[in-house]
Amino acid sequence: MSRMSAPADFTLARELLVQRFGRAAATYDEVAVLAREVARRMDERLDYIRIEPKRILDLGCGTGADFEALGKRYPKATRIGADFALPMLDRARGERSLFGRLRSLGRNAPPSLVCADASTLPFARASLSLVWSNLLLNWLADPLPALREMHRVLETDGLLMFSSLGPDTLKELRAALPSTHGERVHRFIDMHDLGDALVQAGFSDPVMDMEVLTLTYTDLDELLRDLRLSGSANASRARPRGLAGKSGWAAARNALEALRRDGRLPATFEIVQGHAWKAQPKTTDDGRAVMQFQPRKVHG
Repeated sequence: MSRMSAPADFTLARELLVQRFGRAAATYDEVAVLAREVARRMDERLDYIRIEPKRILDLGCGTGADFEALGKRYPKATRIGADFALPMLDRARGERSLFGRLRSLGRNAPPSLVCADASTLPFARASLSLVWSNLLLNWLADPLPALREMHRVLETDGLLMFSSLGPDTLKELRAALPSTHGERVHRFIDMHDLGDALVQAGFSDPVMDMEVLTLTYTDLDELLRDLRLSGSANASRARPRGLAGKSGWAAARNALEALRRDGRLPATFEIVQGHAWKAQPKTTDDGRAVMQFQPRKVHG
């Protein structure tokens, strides 16, 4: 793979991500405004896609907030949630279990939950019909291994529906924070590089688009609080361990204050959405071409 989508100087501390998202399980839902809005838009895209999945994987399911919409749209499908942070799954299993059982009476069963890494999924080849991934890919420095796993576990004609964050995400904060001692804001993968990775992973006909959402905050502290409570603080291995004293914070606050509009500070989020299909294979696992023969029509 080309390193365009995974810069050689950008790596993430996976153990720190697991720790932070685990710690954020208790507070994630109260600050997950962006994730809920993106999920709503992803669900709307399914209005235009013809698929009747038998088994759905919500990859990076967090506290399970997307289960209800998936169950409502596909009441006959088996739902599975996977996340690498066990406390998130505990939250999904605890808070949503009774509510989910009551709502699913006469419809689909409650989701099964699995603690797993996106790059090593514990599912059999071609065992899933739909992989739903809401804002997971942006937590991978290199998305290709995870995309290959998603392709592997999907059945032929299975669908990947995903969203991610693009490079302009938090551009105001990135510009305001001093960058002399390390990378202070997480990097995000460009839509075109993500499209290239999808093709390299084996997906066909990827359809992608980008839009910009702007959230507003009363001040810098509120923005940083939301990032912390959602587990979304920078996890780059090149991150500095603090600003350059009080002067660094003061400079950042002054830079952001210049952007204030109608009493609020803006924070940009570039949202990349897309879907792609697992097409009929053209080669076998050992590289041999797959030949398809159609029965000859018999004319009476």
